[in-house]
Amino acid sequence: MSSSGNHAKSGPVAFLFENSLFLVFGAVAALVWANVDQHSYHNFVHFDLKQVISDRDGAGSHGHGEPGAAEEHADEDHAGEAHTDAEGAHEGDDDHDGEHAAEEGEGGHDAGGHGNASGGLRWPHLTVHFLINDILMALFFAIAGKEVWESMLPGGALSNPRKAATPLLATLGGVLGPAALYLAGALAVGQTGWFGQPGNLGRGWAIPCATDIAFSYLVARMIFGQGHPAIAFLLLLAIADDAAGLVILAIAYPQGAMQPAWFLLTAAAVALCFVFRKMRIQSFWAYLLIPGVMSWFSFQFAGVHAALGLVPIIPVLPHAHTDLGIFARKELDRHDTLNEFEHWWKNPVEIILGLFGLANAGVTFSSVGAGTLLVLFGLVVGKPLGITLLTWIAQKILRLEIPAGMGYRHIVTLGMVAGIGFTVALFVSEAAYPSSNAAYEGVRDAVKMGALASFGAGVLAIALGRALGIRPTGAEEDASSETEAAPAVDL
Repeated sequence: MSSSGNHAKSGPVAFLFENSLFLVFGAVAALVWANVDQHSYHNFVHFDLKQVISDRDGAGSHGHGEPGAAEEHADEDHAGEAHTDAEGAHEGDDDHDGEHAAEEGEGGHDAGGHGNASGGLRWPHLTVHFLINDILMALFFAIAGKEVWESMLPGGALSNPRKAATPLLATLGGVLGPAALYLAGALAVGQTGWFGQPGNLGRGWAIPCATDIAFSYLVARMIFGQGHPAIAFLLLLAIADDAAGLVILAIAYPQGAMQPAWFLLTAAAVALCFVFRKMRIQSFWAYLLIPGVMSWFSFQFAGVHAALGLVPIIPVLPHAHTDLGIFARKELDRHDTLNEFEHWWKNPVEIILGLFGLANAGVTFSSVGAGTLLVLFGLVVGKPLGITLLTWIAQKILRLEIPAGMGYRHIVTLGMVAGIGFTVALFVSEAAYPSSNAAYEGVRDAVKMGALASFGAGVLAIALGRALGIRPTGAEEDASSETEAAPAVDL
């Protein structure tokens, strides 16, 4: 999704990075592993990293009893995850189970608990899954936040309301269409409850709302050609979809009981960024390691998904005054703090996405169920339907314009391209049905299978484009991405 990369490099390794193939390989490896040996895969994902520290300290430091106690405590945490309110088991632990129920009733994330009934802190259970999803993926969402922020700067795709109006309405259709069809399907199978019985599907309404920018962009280039106006339309739609996705994750899927007081720490982190700017500190490491860490902890303990924790500091990093556009090569020549952050982390984040695929895509093929079909239905039917309908409303009723050179065959086709949810859909699947709650296991694996299968939307889009007579233009890259000089840096 980034506009950056190492323009001096080429070859197989660069190809892997530039096309997000590490994510694909990680997901495929997880699928194979889970279907060959599900038990060892589960042990890997939920491995307690604190055991590594305990083992290195040795039995002499803690005695022979304490490591066993630590393991017992870890097992107790996992056992607590397996409890369901419906069973009403272990009546002697009503207070303890009630606390879990309160957290899980809000989409609880026991492994990353944020507080207890008395308002105190409970530190996260540091598993491989938590390390990847809650800590490392914060860098992925920070880069996504950068693209959204820059698109609102002068020259950015969202900076001109008149030009952006139609794609923004199309984005709304790309959210409402999938969500409506998903919920209608959940209603048809009688599982619309938000936080009801373990098998409920209603919680997953946001899963098919996602669009994977990187993969949709690659498929769109194959269908339309690099210079076609449908590419810019799709990218603007995908950026706006990213912004909507960040909001949905923060609001619809809290990871525990909300603790709003922790947002004071978020405000302090943002204020500290302004202080750093006044001091003319330009190294992104200073912003990342101090205000960034503060902001991450504020989200972790406030109850918002910690993976979004770096997003608040992105707009206040020193940055250029204008935007050259997503995937614009001229961005490589910019060396402001925000762009340097992206340049440095672009390739490591691709590795992180590979780890994310490995830690989240391990579902068995027997998991296919109603959730799988609902996610796919939302993505391959709801996306193109919603995008096309809202674009028609924008043009015919609101008298807005669609870009020159585009017709409804292009709109329908790019709507299908936008049905590639994959990365964000997989992440939302985990947020909606957290691994820490074993009661969600069946439906979680089913909806994840739907997110993985959304790659099929790309194949359908290519076939649809051919059927509608769309051929790649072969045009060169938009000149605007190559001609504009790097502006002054905002300090």
